[in-house]
Amino acid sequence: MDIKQLKFLIALDQTRHFGQAAALCHITQPTLSMRLRNLEDELDLVLVKRGQRFEGFTEAGERILAWARTLLAAHDGLQAEAASCRGQVVGSLRLGTVPLASFNPMHLLLPLREKYPELHFQLSSLSSEQVIDGLSRNQLDLGICYLDQVNTSFFEVIELGTTTMGLLHDTRHFQFAGDTLRWDELGGIPLGLLSKGMHYRQSLDLSFRSRGLEPNAVLESDSSFQLIQAINTGMCCAVMPLDCGLEDLSEHLRILPVADAAIHSPVGLLLRRSEPRSAIAEQCFDEARVLFQRG
Repeated sequence: MDIKQLKFLIALDQTRHFGQAAALCHITQPTLSMRLRNLEDELDLVLVKRGQRFEGFTEAGERILAWARTLLAAHDGLQAEAASCRGQVVGSLRLGTVPLASFNPMHLLLPLREKYPELHFQLSSLSSEQVIDGLSRNQLDLGICYLDQVNTSFFEVIELGTTTMGLLHDTRHFQFAGDTLRWDELGGIPLGLLSKGMHYRQSLDLSFRSRGLEPNAVLESDSSFQLIQAINTGMCCAVMPLDCGLEDLSEHLRILPVADAAIHSPVGLLLRRSEPRSAIAEQCFDEARVLFQRG
């Protein structure tokens, strides 16, 4: 067994396709299949359900896959630790972040990139629950999420502030008078909303219900990108966080603050307290502490 076999197994999980997994690993599909069968022979287990195409992992395969992720994370951590001993920060930082909050993750990644030019980033858009789970399973190095469900016994936390909200709209399709909007003015506006179950959506629904209002939801999506696409077409507007940079994506986008619109739970940057913790994660977390906890 070697590290490459574990990488092939994880690539197959990521792509759910033998050919795409092989391309991701820069090898041929027959080579990928052969190396995975060698791994199965060595473990004396069937890991992959095979037919005309990839059909998923067996129960044993799912359990081995979890160990493969842990071993690869430890391998990457070892490489990062060795680089750290040489005075370098080299490798990949796996960052999971909620899709909507009054914190633009680029405000963290850009300073890190400037200070550590050999550092690469894997950025995932996840719910708060998925961020916490990914950190706990060592699938993420750092996470940005809402803090109301975070147990600080298990995570170090840097608070990044409260999320305030405004109405994001395309000025080619919608025009509003004044510098702010009231909640009751949102009732008749066609809105695009994140899917139910996501923390941001739950807070938004609570804000509407507490005022006896029902949003005019014409579109729901788990993708903030798709909401932006819909806004650009004039299909809808959306209640989005202030100061997250969305209005900078187009010269036609504007965000108008909504009075008394904020999510009670603050957003924070999380680092798992328990080992293994990579040197990259610890170094980047320390840099974030300097960036966001000045004064």
